[in-house]
Amino acid sequence: MRSIFFAHVNSEELTNICDLKVERQYSKGEIIINEGDPIDEFLYMKEGLVKLSKATLHGKDQIISFSKPFDFVSLLSVFSSNKYKYSVTAIEETTVCILQLDMVKKYAQENAMFSMDLMMHISQMTDKIILDNLDIKRKHLKGRIAHVLLYFSDYIYKKDEFELPISRREIAEYIGMTTENVIRTLSEFRKDKIIKIFGKDILIADKKRLQSISEFG
Repeated sequence: MRSIFFAHVNSEELTNICDLKVERQYSKGEIIINEGDPIDEFLYMKEGLVKLSKATLHGKDQIISFSKPFDFVSLLSVFSSNKYKYSVTAIEETTVCILQLDMVKKYAQENAMFSMDLMMHISQMTDKIILDNLDIKRKHLKGRIAHVLLYFSDYIYKKDEFELPISRREIAEYIGMTTENVIRTLSEFRKDKIIKIFGKDILIADKKRLQSISEFG
């Protein structure tokens, strides 16, 4: 835990934090945070994968980002609002560690370096979401889908064969396209031997070509 976040608390404080934290397990599809819930806890992921999403005016979900272990899923709203501005849903079996928000705020008030660590993580998460969304928006359809496949390959699983943890509909929600367009493009990638699809499993067969499509598509 210390190397993840609490590098600037002493051993006694770290022991106190570890004693007070609670772990909760969530199955795939379970909601961890509901948009509009009151913020009274501080959450970070120990294991699993989640999506952050926000309801649109038309009642549909817009996926904002994905988070992997040791990301701080509650940071985006935790100091700016008393209610969450987005939802967090498990897309794999997920374990979340929970601290009472009052305790985290107490440490932030008393420890300047702890506060700086908080600010750094908030900034990193915000930067990642902004840059990823800008990168996706500048691409055409094929480039957006290539970006998603490479995201899971390079950033999440760090291998070229993996089980895609989200549905075609969720890909569409993330990249701002229709589900039909996603299905058609994945089929084209398979016909062109860029990827192989085995049910939910994806094998990137021609990574250089997929990278080129992501960059210039």
